[in-house]
Amino acid sequence: MTEIIAHADGELQIIEMDNGLRRVTVRPADDSQFVPIYSCETTYPTDLIEKILAVKGIAWVCDELGRDEDPNYVSKYLLNDLAAYFAPSDIAGKRVLDFGCGSGASTAILAREYPDAEFTGVELRADLLEIAKARSAHYGLKNCSFIVSPDGSSLPPDLGEFDIVIMSAVVEHLLPNERPIILPLLWNRVKPGGYLFLDQTPYRYFPIELHTTMLPFINYLPDSLAFVYAKTFSKRINAGETWESLLRQGIRGATEKEIKKLLANSEMLICLGEVNDRIDLWLRNTNPNNMAAAKRLTKGVLKLLYKTTGICMVPDLALAFRKS
Repeated sequence: MTEIIAHADGELQIIEMDNGLRRVTVRPADDSQFVPIYSCETTYPTDLIEKILAVKGIAWVCDELGRDEDPNYVSKYLLNDLAAYFAPSDIAGKRVLDFGCGSGASTAILAREYPDAEFTGVELRADLLEIAKARSAHYGLKNCSFIVSPDGSSLPPDLGEFDIVIMSAVVEHLLPNERPIILPLLWNRVKPGGYLFLDQTPYRYFPIELHTTMLPFINYLPDSLAFVYAKTFSKRINAGETWESLLRQGIRGATEKEIKKLLANSEMLICLGEVNDRIDLWLRNTNPNNMAAAKRLTKGVLKLLYKTTGICMVPDLALAFRKS
């Protein structure tokens, strides 16, 4: 059976397949519209797909489905990076805050991976949490709940304390004036001896801005020039964007130093096992069969830079801090 769902920006085709999955195909009305993924397969029911369409728009339906269901997307990086710092026993039975959970993909992944832990997802946008709740119901998850955050500079009241606070691809979406407020507030919610884990936040000074514009050297430009550069050359940027909207989308990443100075009495963890540092972790998350020789050369250069300057020049931050 094939169903066509009309949308202001195009249409969505859903085909019921013999294997019980649904094939979703995006057909934007404007061929110039940026669409990261045009087609995908999903276990989600049609009503949940329609909810995602209504909230995220035609271009981002398959991307949103993949955030949860594609093992090489959010799940791969989040779980690999967590395992680089924490043993399963460090998370089992703990109370965990997934701050900035968005539509709940990360929360659903974590709740399935650690069924004995209790997860609370907090998000600024109530419409995204409607997707998160529907996701949780789809999987029948009993170990996660969701709370709307009142605004970008405060936390929900009566949130309580947590053994671990996770910020997965979040810090880059906080405005510059929000970061010095929110990070200490979250740190205050970490129990003594507990942890804050920050993952998949772009490194502010990586040569290519890989999150929002895909443009080289924009990370080194002042805000005014970066805005003009993004609007002129990035196909991902819509005509009506403002600098603040680009900041909210994540055009400016963060640094280890920026995060560290906002967390009082914090001890930064080192990686476990075979992962010696974030360079090893980044390479482990890439496809081992692609450009093996180039990766060996890149690893050598990055290790030398790290050893001589202390700069870990990888695309994303994956950091864990213990509250002493």
